[in-house]
Amino acid sequence: MGWQWLFILEAAPALILSVIVFLYMTDRPADASWLTEEERTWLVDRLDHERRQREMVRRYSTMEALRNPKVLALSVVYFGAVALNYGLSFFLPQIVKSFGLSNAQAGVVAALPYVVGLVSIVAWSRRSDRKMERRFHLAFPLFVASAGIAVSTLFDDPTMKMASLSVAGFGIFGCLPVFWTFPAAFLSGAAAAGGIALINSVGNLAGFTGPFAVGRIKDLTGSYSGGLLSLSAAGLVAMIIVLLFPHQHLVEHVPDTTAAESPGGR
Repeated sequence: MGWQWLFILEAAPALILSVIVFLYMTDRPADASWLTEEERTWLVDRLDHERRQREMVRRYSTMEALRNPKVLALSVVYFGAVALNYGLSFFLPQIVKSFGLSNAQAGVVAALPYVVGLVSIVAWSRRSDRKMERRFHLAFPLFVASAGIAVSTLFDDPTMKMASLSVAGFGIFGCLPVFWTFPAAFLSGAAAAGGIALINSVGNLAGFTGPFAVGRIKDLTGSYSGGLLSLSAAGLVAMIIVLLFPHQHLVEHVPDTTAAESPGGR
């Protein structure tokens, strides 16, 4: 019954949150009863201002968004980020278990990269917002994730290997919130829905490709090193694309004309 209980415990939070989301989340900020009138007004005005700013530069149709080179490039970037995430997540417990730990000890040790990731997903995205900079704040964590995974293959010592994988956890989870600012910077309306759907579809193919590559290389070589290095290479390709990604500063650095009127700006 052990594995059945594990499935129940993993499913329970999602089931509880599904009810909360259905009852309390709204389709539009204007309908959010859990915001004050002042907060709703400011948020609606801000989103409308950003939409107009994007559409002043270019308004894409859904088909134009699906063919847009920037959307296709972001699909490849997201593929690399997801490959790093899923490839490590699927095999981290087995890597940790090879240290000779008990199941309970392995569970605690395997959580370390996620603890680091919890910090980075909040702190790094806040830093990006504070600096109003996106390209470095996406490229750097991709580099850190790739480097951390690659360096982990150099060590047999459990402490050094977990330190490297924890560093990788910072990059893997730190890049995700920043990534989604890129398509939202130039797409709006139905084009944003179509473009983001394509990025998600292509990127999440790595959910199969990454673990399959790691497992296949492990079967052929008897080691996780080759598979982890392939994940690192995917992250580095994503980083290079980000560094070459064209910026439209008028769109991507929208002046906050509502800041003085915002609830936090009073």
